[in-house]
Amino acid sequence: MAHAHITPSNIHLKWSKNLPPALTVPSGSELTFELRDGFNNQITPATTQADLPGLDSAQADPAFGPVFVEGAEPGDVLRVDVLGLTPASYGWTAILPGFGLLCDEFPTGQLKIWDLTTLNKGYAVFGKGIRVPTRPFLGVMGVAPPTDGEFATIPPYHWGGNIDCKHVTEGSSLYLPVQTAGALFSCGDGHAAQGDGEVCGTAIETPMTARLRLTVEKAKPWVQSPHYLTAPTSPQTPQRGQEYAAVGIDADPREAMRKSVRSAIDWLQGEKGLSREEAYMLCSVVADLKIVEAVDMPHYAVACAIPLSIFVGDGDEA
Repeated sequence: MAHAHITPSNIHLKWSKNLPPALTVPSGSELTFELRDGFNNQITPATTQADLPGLDSAQADPAFGPVFVEGAEPGDVLRVDVLGLTPASYGWTAILPGFGLLCDEFPTGQLKIWDLTTLNKGYAVFGKGIRVPTRPFLGVMGVAPPTDGEFATIPPYHWGGNIDCKHVTEGSSLYLPVQTAGALFSCGDGHAAQGDGEVCGTAIETPMTARLRLTVEKAKPWVQSPHYLTAPTSPQTPQRGQEYAAVGIDADPREAMRKSVRSAIDWLQGEKGLSREEAYMLCSVVADLKIVEAVDMPHYAVACAIPLSIFVGDGDEA
């Protein structure tokens, strides 16, 4: 099977089911995406704080694609396996005026340029005595919406998009509910590291080369929002091990939590054969709620994550 390639010229700043596909590939294809950063490479190592007011915010969170996956139909699931992620040699974090969880308290812009040449050592230096573990991931991974019209790329949606979920690292899989024929998958917004929530509005933003596998899966009706499976050995969850999580997305953070739990219950019923009541109780004693995205208005994203280590097989109840 030929290896397909998406270049920076395959850029779009809106989600739409009417975008012409940049590529058409069979299910199971591996693709390389050459991605500009979350501000469309407007910030480079030469950029200074004084340059921030001149940046074009309309170029925020570009997506690259879309890719038409043969055989994908509404009601199916597109599994995105993250095979490899290679950041650039630099990154940046900024306080952008008017953006972020505490934007009213930080009205002045601030910019930090990161040296990412230490990524092979597993960290980047924030300042004297502070090393930040680097765990590259893509902030934007999504499929086309179900309805006509154009949707901004900045917030997340139930079909994916800017979910900013730091747990979908190399070796992980993301499951997206297909909304239209071919799925029309796009991605972008490379991050070298981020905390859950991305509270100031930016992570370590960086251009990224991503290698992904796109596979159509049938008969998984419980995937009505982004779900993910972490890598078997995930640095994010050293005690809990591999996790399966359902992401709830809503303008109300409490409703986003409710959606995530409801979706995790659906998975436990569909995959593990639990009753709805059993699944709800199990979520209460083992699931972690993670605010994976708290700044890309008008939507919040909350993950309900279940450790797979609790499933020990038949006959091991005692």
